[in-house]
Amino acid sequence: MTLMRNTVARILAATMAVGTVSAFAATNLTGAGGTFPAPVYARWAADYQKADGSQVNYQGIGSSGGVKQIIAKTVDFGASDAPLSDADLEKNGLFQFPTVIGGVVLAINLPGVKSGELTLDGKTVGDIYLGNIKKWNDPAIEKLNPGIKLPSTNINVVRRADGSGTSFVFTSYLSKVNDEWKSKIGKGNTVNWPTGLGGKGNDGVAAFVQRLPGSIGYVEYAYAKQNNLTYTKLVDADGKSILPSEKSFSNSAKGADWQQSFAQDLTYQKGDDAWPISSTTFILVYKKQADAAKGAAVLKFFDWAYKNGGKTAESLDYAALPESVVTQIRSAWKANITDSNGKALYQ
Repeated sequence: MTLMRNTVARILAATMAVGTVSAFAATNLTGAGGTFPAPVYARWAADYQKADGSQVNYQGIGSSGGVKQIIAKTVDFGASDAPLSDADLEKNGLFQFPTVIGGVVLAINLPGVKSGELTLDGKTVGDIYLGNIKKWNDPAIEKLNPGIKLPSTNINVVRRADGSGTSFVFTSYLSKVNDEWKSKIGKGNTVNWPTGLGGKGNDGVAAFVQRLPGSIGYVEYAYAKQNNLTYTKLVDADGKSILPSEKSFSNSAKGADWQQSFAQDLTYQKGDDAWPISSTTFILVYKKQADAAKGAAVLKFFDWAYKNGGKTAESLDYAALPESVVTQIRSAWKANITDSNGKALYQ
């Protein structure tokens, strides 16, 4: 089976074309960061190639790497699933804005079990990743799945080895649903994992789960689907067992206060059919752009994506942002992102 890591790597490692700005000539761009949004960024760039000769090379190196590279000014934009704090944004002169909403799922390799047949809840997932639950037929899992004959197989835990925004989202969820996890481990791009094999990137975790019987790992939904991995249902904040979907990711954002901040925590939100491990993902750019052409080209590419990339995002099981949020983002671009003379780069 062809792994997602191979397909995404081939697309992202290649030079891909993106859009230009009417006021500037075609501009080559570089970006780096989270693997969570890599599939949709690759498709957007490939689709936009037909419209312009500009090029972008986006490297899915993990959110922590993306933050480091934009701070070091080695890329034109960074990408992170974990939002930077207001203090860190101010300190580094950065501005962040969301692009799409996605979901993290629990992928499993349990022979005889199909996607959506097994249900887990937050307490149980946390106990698995704490090492408290070691067998698939543990009473806590059996209680959630009375109709499934579970094997006495050892659970092989897989997690990220690199600094990861996907890990930030996953551990944010665990910190809300498992008190022991919250007190002992907490949330972050990197944490002191109590157990598990480490995979690099979403694709690395997917590869481990795919070839290791009895395993469980957390990956962005697109990686699970495109690698034909089995994934579980989860019990949501209303106590219902639900499936991941573009709709359930979108539902998690219905109660978000976007006026207050773009950095909304969408994990474990109440609401009908709201996937409990949902998240936005973010782009990081400098507020004052030394190279006006590149700064404007980055904004124009994502402006095009908001206008034309929604269906593509949904086809890859991401949810497009509400149009009201996109309007706020464009207004924020005008107010915050300028050239070295203070002129707004988005008109």
